Amino acid sequence: MHSAATPDPYGDNILIRQINPIPSPAEALQKLMYLPRIPKDVESIPSHVRTHYLMDVLDLHIPSLIERSLLLSVDLMVRQGYKSRDPLRAETWAGLYGENLHNTPLLPRALGAAVEGVSGVGKTQGCLRSLHSLGPQTIVHEKFPRIAGSLMQVVWLSVEIPPSGKAADFARSLMTAWDQATGGRRFDEWLAKDKIANGLRALDEWQQVASAHFLGILHLDEVQNLFKLSSLERRAQRKRAQAQAPELAIVEDQVLRWLLSLSNTGQIPLLVSGTPDGIGALSKRLSTLERLNTCGFHAFQPISDPSEPDYFGSFLSTLARYQYVAKPLVVNKDVECEIIDLTGGIQRVIVALWIAAHRVAYERNTDTLEIQDFRKAASTWLAPLAPAIAALKSQDPRALSRYDDLMRLDSAFWVGFWSKMRSG
Repeated sequence: MHSAATPDPYGDNILIRQINPIPSPAEALQKLMYLPRIPKDVESIPSHVRTHYLMDVLDLHIPSLIERSLLLSVDLMVRQGYKSRDPLRAETWAGLYGENLHNTPLLPRALGAAVEGVSGVGKTQGCLRSLHSLGPQTIVHEKFPRIAGSLMQVVWLSVEIPPSGKAADFARSLMTAWDQATGGRRFDEWLAKDKIANGLRALDEWQQVASAHFLGILHLDEVQNLFKLSSLERRAQRKRAQAQAPELAIVEDQVLRWLLSLSNTGQIPLLVSGTPDGIGALSKRLSTLERLNTCGFHAFQPISDPSEPDYFGSFLSTLARYQYVAKPLVVNKDVECEIIDLTGGIQRVIVALWIAAHRVAYERNTDTLEIQDFRKAASTWLAPLAPAIAALKSQDPRALSRYDDLMRLDSAFWVGFWSKMRSG
């Protein structure tokens, strides 16, 4: 997959052969970016129809430099993981069959990366877009070393850790995602059960299957679900002592032990993403940051300063092109600062405010977009978010501690919000 002029550090590894070429930093940004189509002659379109064009803004994606780094890290993890699991090497098969790997020339490496950020800053989208940049999720090899017949290679798998944080529910999520990705029914027997009695056994069987199909990378989202808030009494004690954040307790030890084992074997690179409290708790419980950060720690941040040239300028200047009115608003520094103030710099909230402001403007019947439309939208459509946004802007530890992960809030709010937006 490389030109003759570009050396390939991985040779002709069958596991890497059909993955997209190694991207340059510029190519990584291009892969991540998505610009929806802008309709022409918008003034000739009735406002109730424009609302439906307006919803295309939800698909707009302007990557940050952190997201670019994440894509390059994911690409590196997959290739390095496959390098140490080359199926032409006897050690690869010895590892799959649980044989002793000591004194081998190339041991599997424990490859990991972590993505941290409050909800709404784009960390999940960044992970998924980075995974998709690799190429096909599954690759079917009609011929494969040491196997009679074909083999399906699974390049990546993304799974959200269930809210319960329990091993049985986690195993069910992994198995469901696996069968959906492969189009198979490998885990039908497990999934047919109303309840998985032995969660750790289910996790071990899933790992054996994933390793046998050379899973390139496993992405685990919402890792904070592995933990729970401590008791109300304990939290009250910490509040009286002016502790800065609620204490998190692990839900089930066996899940973290399994993740530690998965990381130690080096068979499957691990990408985890979650809120700051979840990533912090996971790092402490695993007793080391090295396992999670061999390929980088990526902190996605809210936009806090309009002068951030690497991201804010490109994000808002591009968003400003998507104005579905005859007389657009001039997006200058004052407007930029106001939008940050109204949204706390959370990218998802910025987009929500942008759409809601248009809805407010349409009600005025002047076919213009004005800064007061943003203010009214923030105080009406987005009013439930105001306390969390105020806490974020204040950076007051006690105010921040009122929110488990700050901007996650109630998912029902976002479901209802976008439903109302689309109905216009």
